[in-house]
Amino acid sequence: IPANAAVSLNFPVINMEKLETGERGAAMEVIHDACKNWGFFELLNHGISHKLMDEVERVSKAHYAACREDKFKEFAARTLEAGEKGADVKDVDWESTFFVRHLPASNLADLPDLDHHYRQVMKEFASEIEKLAEKVLDLLCENLGLEQGYLKRAFAGSRGPTFGTKVSSYPPCPRPDMVDGLRAHTDAGGVILLFQDDQVSGLQLLKDGAWVDVPPMRHAIVVNIGDQLEVITNGRYKSVMHRVLTRPDGNRMSIASFYNPGADAIIFPAPALVGAADAAERNEGEEGTAVYPRFVFEDYMNLYVRYKFEAKEPRFKAMKADAAPIATAPMATL
Repeated sequence: IPANAAVSLNFPVINMEKLETGERGAAMEVIHDACKNWGFFELLNHGISHKLMDEVERVSKAHYAACREDKFKEFAARTLEAGEKGADVKDVDWESTFFVRHLPASNLADLPDLDHHYRQVMKEFASEIEKLAEKVLDLLCENLGLEQGYLKRAFAGSRGPTFGTKVSSYPPCPRPDMVDGLRAHTDAGGVILLFQDDQVSGLQLLKDGAWVDVPPMRHAIVVNIGDQLEVITNGRYKSVMHRVLTRPDGNRMSIASFYNPGADAIIFPAPALVGAADAAERNEGEEGTAVYPRFVFEDYMNLYVRYKFEAKEPRFKAMKADAAPIATAPMATL
């Protein structure tokens, strides 16, 4: 971990090899606590080869330098000039980014400026990340007392989950006081798996009213909870606000993969987490209730894109207020 990273010493880090040993129970408890109280955790020894991760990092950084850096410098010059003249540039993100869709249908072949090798590397990496995302979802099911596969099925919709990767660079910024790399937000979707630069920090999460660094660690995968998992777990697990700071030195790499519900998936609190099974979480005599609405994921996303950088609670309230009757999802499959 770089010496200049203000790391929280108790940031939840899980060595996944321990899940195959007598220490499984303790490791599972760390995951459970992280999902409840942090919204983030990091995975080590997660099964994705270090060789593949190193190649993903190499080709991603080379692609930025060859294809995106000059365009970003033009944007940076305009932004700084506007800021120096007194314009408010706090609604601008200091990032260079593009998005690769994997599921339900890949757009890798359609993206410009990607050579054949980069496409093949990203395809292989996406396959590994998809498997890890589904493994993480089943670990969460186990901790929540849900049937194995419940969360994957809850995300499925009619065409399976939506899955894609945001490839970002956060170049050095001479005025980090003026603009953020990425403004504070929660993630709209399901579970997010991030391969971040291990040399350049910048990612922070909001915990107990304070910003905490997500420590850069070599060959780690950062996992965070999205809004849909908060709904499905009926608030047991929480999505949290996070942001990326700009830095005067270093170009931070960020490869974030989003394993989200399908567009037509109906999202609602898991019945097992609403009824008698949640008694331990309630005060004596209190009835179990679903504290989140039922909605179609695409409807939530349509709202989210307009209010991404605002608090999530009004979004949930809006979905509840605007909810039209939705046909009940077949419980046999969820």
